[in-house]
Amino acid sequence: MKAYIEERAIAVAHFIIENNATVRQAAKKFGISKSSVHVDLTTRLESIDPCLSREVRKVLDVNKAERHIRGGQATKEKYLHS
Repeated sequence: MKAYIEERAIAVAHFIIENNATVRQAAKKFGISKSSVHVDLTTRLESIDPCLSREVRKVLDVNKAERHIRGGQATKEKYLHS
């Protein structure tokens, strides 16, 4: 694996942990696709730093559990402003 990809995976992981960010927010911040963020965090990071990978997994699991709520709020806002 290229060194810059490992560095990116670690940087993305720290960003998500520090900001409780979503995969979409991380992708936008780093200028990469959601798929790249997902692969960095779920596959590459496990081999680079397993401890950091577990911390990121906790944030991602919370985000996954809450996504239906955020989606409902976004829809509500959309129709309130219409």
